[in-house]
Amino acid sequence: MARVLVTGSTTGIGHATAASLLRDGHEVVVHARSDARRAGADDLLAAGAEIVVGDLAELTQVLALADAVDDLGPVDAVIHNAGVIDGPVLAVNVVAPYVLTARVPAPRHVVLSSSMHRGGRPDLPTDWSGARPTRSYSDSKLLVTTLVAGVARRRPDLLVHAVDPGWVATRMGGPSASGDLALSHFTQAWLATTDDAEALTSGGYWFHQRTRRTHPAVNDEALQDALLASLAEHTGVDLPGR
Repeated sequence: MARVLVTGSTTGIGHATAASLLRDGHEVVVHARSDARRAGADDLLAAGAEIVVGDLAELTQVLALADAVDDLGPVDAVIHNAGVIDGPVLAVNVVAPYVLTARVPAPRHVVLSSSMHRGGRPDLPTDWSGARPTRSYSDSKLLVTTLVAGVARRRPDLLVHAVDPGWVATRMGGPSASGDLALSHFTQAWLATTDDAEALTSGGYWFHQRTRRTHPAVNDEALQDALLASLAEHTGVDLPGR
């Protein structure tokens, strides 16, 4: 049995992920963006989950969220599910996963990416704050996929993966999505808990339990290092190498 933190777990894919982990007998810490969103996790709490609250668009709240998770006790894995398609995409989709990876000492981290990362621009932003819209969703997903590759190289003691859950009909995906919502949570829940050998090599980019090629920039070590340095400078949180 594992203990897993799932960010953005009051709706959509995150809720489905947390529910499936609970059904499989794992312990789960769910996350809501605000107290007003807690009701979306009522069924998960009734099934035994614990909850932490914090807005991932606000760096101070992300830092406080990491402390709140620590107060609840150690977790075996973090599934970085939370994301936004517009607005503070860099803050939520990239900065928050970086901070939580650095500050929550779980041996496994699974980060949601997207096939849209292949349309992103492989250059670093000058403003990570999210105070104004400066970059696209695709850009954010390319950067967070590069982050996963960089962490896998920098921290061989961690098991980190990126997952494309597919285009599914969630609030963010919209009603026209063609993917299967019932399958959208399976790979990340599996990567967070399995001992299967194929999942124990860090740095993979997965779609429905199979690895896929990424944008070539993801494997650019100079870009990985520059990204990690930029995020460390912005957040004041280091991710030391080993």
